[in-house]
Amino acid sequence: MKPEETIRKVVAQNRRARFDYFITEEFEAGIMLTGSEVKALRLGKASINEAHAGEMKGDIYLFNANIPEYGQASHFNHEPKRPRKLLLHRRQIQKLISAIQRKGMTLVPLSVYFTKKGLAKIALGLAKGKNMGDKRDTIKERDWNRDKSRLLRGAD
Repeated sequence: MKPEETIRKVVAQNRRARFDYFITEEFEAGIMLTGSEVKALRLGKASINEAHAGEMKGDIYLFNANIPEYGQASHFNHEPKRPRKLLLHRRQIQKLISAIQRKGMTLVPLSVYFTKKGLAKIALGLAKGKNMGDKRDTIKERDWNRDKSRLLRGAD
């Protein structure tokens, strides 16, 4: 990818995903949206905190992502939590479906954003769930890094 194409306008982010899961691999996918959904996204009104992606009819879909109705769309509005098809290459779809069927793997949406060209994309992470001990280790490491940076700042 060219450096100028990596500029993103992030609309929604799942900040808890990296705390709850080990992200082994990341994918970028397009989202099949209706016009009112795009307008609602451009206003920055979306939530992917409770969303997940999975296989349905041989394709990958995004489930439980909340894009609220667009106020000016009248009767042409969309359903806020409908399943949305994700646009991936066929080989990526096959790889993800086989990984999901393995024990403990899931597809977690990390962020929804617009590219420089104005296309809506979603960053997906192939993830394995953490147990409570792993989460405690993550908290300890985060606290230690914070304290270490404070000590280094104070030493200067």
